[in-house]
Amino acid sequence: MMGALSGLKVLDLSRVLAGPWAGQMLADLGADVVKVERPGAGDDTRAWGPPYLRDADGRDTSEAAYFLSANRNKRSITIDFTQPEGQQQVRELVQRADVLIENFKVGGLAAYGLDYASLQALNPRLIYCSVTGFGQQGPYAKRAGYDFMIQAMGGLMSITGKADGEEGAGPVKVGVALTDILTGLYASNAILAALSERERSGQGQYIDLALLDVQIACLGNQALNYLTTGVPPKRLGNAHPNIVPYQDFPTADGDFILTVGNDGQFRKFCEVAGHPEWATDPRFVSNAARVANRAELIPLIRQVTVFRTTAEWIVALEQAGVPCGPINDLAQVFADPQVQSRGTRIRMAHPLAGEVDLVANPIRLSRTPVDYRRPPPLLGEHNAEVLADWLSD
Repeated sequence: MMGALSGLKVLDLSRVLAGPWAGQMLADLGADVVKVERPGAGDDTRAWGPPYLRDADGRDTSEAAYFLSANRNKRSITIDFTQPEGQQQVRELVQRADVLIENFKVGGLAAYGLDYASLQALNPRLIYCSVTGFGQQGPYAKRAGYDFMIQAMGGLMSITGKADGEEGAGPVKVGVALTDILTGLYASNAILAALSERERSGQGQYIDLALLDVQIACLGNQALNYLTTGVPPKRLGNAHPNIVPYQDFPTADGDFILTVGNDGQFRKFCEVAGHPEWATDPRFVSNAARVANRAELIPLIRQVTVFRTTAEWIVALEQAGVPCGPINDLAQVFADPQVQSRGTRIRMAHPLAGEVDLVANPIRLSRTPVDYRRPPPLLGEHNAEVLADWLSD
């Protein structure tokens, strides 16, 4: 079956997460993505373990779980482009490529003649996507940028964590490298937009993506809360700045999430909770009133939710049409019947482990579905194969 991007050739010179995530997205959609890695070492994340993929006997292989998360459906070749022969090899591949992805420091590839201006002269149709911490210009342009640092600088940590005055208060990063992943998604969108424009103009173009820009763009309503009021939002733990009640609540055996999105849902919740009078109380009758009076309402709800188990609350509220859910760990996530029904966990053959479990791409296309063709590659696994495929045309 032909993927949506079948026939597209992508040269992926990126490492770690943001660039590789973009490359994996294109590969999942059918593109031929060739990952160019350093001989003997490869992508930094190959060494970011434990944990490592285990073989059939339970022994660690060379493949770190981190690397496996972002490099499915790619082919790996090793090229030392610090040397003239390696630079020439990249140039030859670029002449056959549609897209190049890189995440070196600003100006880092110019020393090797692999910058956009040099390669665009060889292939005017090339889409060249650069991912950096801070973009190609500005006072921070030459700095290295890592997700954790960008979450802090870009404001995400200022709104993540328990509220000041609570035990354990303080800024907290998100539990995954979310800025890197979001940048990868923006990069794949930008690449597809540039490819679409190329159909009209016949010309490639340069894409400048900065982690800091992406982090700020993804502050969403919180950014607009600040721009509208001039007041920086504060940390609220699991509470929502604009909706109440919309947070975690304790139960008889744990906690659950209650996400009331409108006044009708609040009335239904009050009925299930045995306090219909809350829905007509002037302090709580509308969402705006509940936001203004959250300090009065939240303790009242907490006093009620502790008398039923998490499962009991979820059953009762789902029957009433009130959105809610459990707080799952990852074992519970992958055991969830809804998750299983969607095929979110996939298994692929792997040359070292026999099989490897991976997380499915969430895109569902009716005619050209995502195709899982290759497991994350071994370092240099496809050296001869890629050169034969790309340079023999």
